[in-house]
Amino acid sequence: MGVESGEGAAAVKEKYQQSLGISSDAGNTSKRFDDDGRSKRTGSVWTTSAHIITAVIGSGVLSLPWAIAQLGWIAGPTVMLLFSFVTLYTASLLADCYRSGDPVTGKRNYTYMEAVESNLGGLKVKMCGLIQYLNLFGSAIGYTIAASISMMAIKRTNCFHESGGKNPCHISSNPYMILFGITEIIFSQIPNFDQIWWLSIIAAVMSFTYSSIGLALVIAKVAANGTISGSLTGARIGTVTQAQKIWGSFQALGDVAFAYAYSLILIEIQDTIKSPPSEAKTMKKATSLSVGVTTAFYMLCGCMGYAAFGDQSPGNLLTGFGNFNPFWLLDIANAAIVIHLVGAYQVYAQPLFAFVEKWAAEKWPGNEFIIKEIKIPIPGFRPYNLNLFRLLWRTVFVIVSTVISMVLPFFNDVVGFLGAIGFWPITVYIPVEMYIAQKKIAKWSSRWICLQLLSIVCLIISSAAVAGSIAGIVLDLKIYKPFQTSF
Repeated sequence: MGVESGEGAAAVKEKYQQSLGISSDAGNTSKRFDDDGRSKRTGSVWTTSAHIITAVIGSGVLSLPWAIAQLGWIAGPTVMLLFSFVTLYTASLLADCYRSGDPVTGKRNYTYMEAVESNLGGLKVKMCGLIQYLNLFGSAIGYTIAASISMMAIKRTNCFHESGGKNPCHISSNPYMILFGITEIIFSQIPNFDQIWWLSIIAAVMSFTYSSIGLALVIAKVAANGTISGSLTGARIGTVTQAQKIWGSFQALGDVAFAYAYSLILIEIQDTIKSPPSEAKTMKKATSLSVGVTTAFYMLCGCMGYAAFGDQSPGNLLTGFGNFNPFWLLDIANAAIVIHLVGAYQVYAQPLFAFVEKWAAEKWPGNEFIIKEIKIPIPGFRPYNLNLFRLLWRTVFVIVSTVISMVLPFFNDVVGFLGAIGFWPITVYIPVEMYIAQKKIAKWSSRWICLQLLSIVCLIISSAAVAGSIAGIVLDLKIYKPFQTSF
């Protein structure tokens, strides 16, 4: 994405801004516009924290007891704390890269890729874009699959109790993926990231809801057991083979590491923040709050889940209670997961939507189909600006991601692989390199060496997680049957 100049570029920018419902009058001194001529940003510490929590606390929190079961009481919590620190630190580095030059009045970078281009440029921009958008697309597929699993769990639980346990209640996931896809088609028509703040708040509340239910259930199970299960080193050789222990530990590292990753959308989230104070200052406060809350929940759910189930901890915490009564409590938890994933899908998809729409507006600046907004009156609300290109492109995106989810129902492991590939470059390497370039940190200085050591250690861990994810995919391929997932 090059920097535009001249009258032609100005016209492109103006039409692009109009296509997003943005005023191009940068000289307007009213309170309606920011310093770049865009509509006044309204994000606060709380809305930013909601976006981050929605992105970070996903249904993956339910797999943390399994991760600790692979690592044990010593390594499991230690790994969680280490990754919370790495996430917090690299996110603070990245927050300083939102503006180029002066941290208060410098040029804004609206996306992660723009920040990379401003600070690093060259091949790193293309590498970053490929990894970032591939991860965003993979996340949409993973969320579709995860949501369908929770919807099927609700249906199966109710079916089981209605039949008194006589009906095996085998259910296809396809109708539930289609239902989730239809829902996302509707929500995808929200024009931009700044306007989904309310959806992120609802999703964040749902995160706490199902995490709290899971936590309460495992605490009750620990009390009922009268003992704390588990061991210092995790799953024992004999219960699992030595190879399973190694691959399981690698996968566990990946689960914990990527449970914290949200850097690929951090700049997009930061672009919703109002100023003053500076966007970086607000983002750092929101990151500290969000990562602190996230880590507390992760530690409680992961450790208490392991204490309840020990080395036999299930991959999904909520599936470990069998035909638990009252079963409606598990239904509430699974419903909360579905609602959360509706919001999380949008948090990850909106940056990809915006990238394609900006590219199209710059590629065909005079095309009415791409830039024209049709005002649709809504009684009691402001008119909705319907853009035909946005309607078509976003609908096609959701349909494609839904179909792939149905064809490759084990895609969660593939998404884990994509996440493993993306963790080091997106969360660690690029933020570190951008920070070094922006702050002009001298090569071979003590700070430069420490930053490079952090990057190298995370590269090693990311490589191990990639190996574990590949092992999981190989196992899935042995039993792969497209369009035939049942629960």
